[in-house]
Amino acid sequence: MKIYVSGSLAYDRIMDFPGKFSDHIFPEKIHILNVCFTVNGMIEKFGGTAGNIAYSLSLLGEEPRIIAAIGKDYQRYFDWLRENRIPVDGIRIVEEEFTAGAYITTDQADNQITGFNPGAMKHRSGHTFRSDGPADSLCIIGPGNLGDMKEYAGLCKKKGIRVICDPGQSLTQWDGAGLREWLTGSMMLITNDYELEMVQKMTGLDKRGLLDLTGIIITTLGERGSLVTSSSAEFTVPAAKAHAVVDPTGAGDAYRAGLLKGIVAGNDLETSARLGAVAAAYAVEKYGTQEHRFTEEEFRERYRCNFGEL
Repeated sequence: MKIYVSGSLAYDRIMDFPGKFSDHIFPEKIHILNVCFTVNGMIEKFGGTAGNIAYSLSLLGEEPRIIAAIGKDYQRYFDWLRENRIPVDGIRIVEEEFTAGAYITTDQADNQITGFNPGAMKHRSGHTFRSDGPADSLCIIGPGNLGDMKEYAGLCKKKGIRVICDPGQSLTQWDGAGLREWLTGSMMLITNDYELEMVQKMTGLDKRGLLDLTGIIITTLGERGSLVTSSSAEFTVPAAKAHAVVDPTGAGDAYRAGLLKGIVAGNDLETSARLGAVAAAYAVEKYGTQEHRFTEEEFRERYRCNFGEL
């Protein structure tokens, strides 16, 4: 089965400030703020919602198609994707832009200041789904170019391709009517608990009302696991145990990859959500969103230790 992953591709530039922002920002001068933080250095990681989900799917033996836009500095990312057996033919190269980039500075109190340049993400990626049918395709639409998010949902629904809606950080760009239309006829809505509250407030619908638009609601709850809700049942799947929590960034994307793997493999929702939990545990053990590794045997053993035989 073809898995399409729509979302963002980005470079994450991560910097550490050897002090506290609060020592250099004075509340009485906030109206004329002009500060410079000299950092210890910078590391660059591959990121973006589409890239993160596709990476973990590749570890799980899938070859997902990323449908997104990338900038003129694409070569390093393409080399990385190809190294991990992820096709790049669905990615549009925007030669006049840089790839989306997040510039994240963290101080010694774990406060963060982030600057984000959408770059190539401002442009539509333009996939058409011409050769794809409902029997062999699944598409997760994550936060990225808003035009793509709306258009791909419509195209997939017309062709009968199952759609998973994952609005994430894009929620501030939507209005209630547009969000209701986007969710209508989808297979699933997946958010964290805070995002679900935003969706409910924006649409004016409670969970029961949202289930009139979409088939399933999955709510990720961090260390408390995830909550799976359908019209007929609701149950919680606990988080899998991590050997060490180094960096929770990217755990949600890894969870989505495990969930997708379970769905395309024909597993039930509970098993699929458990697969998501195991993938998330691997992600939090490494610094960066595409740094974790596991073999199929290691993954199955981790699953067995947490949930029993797969």
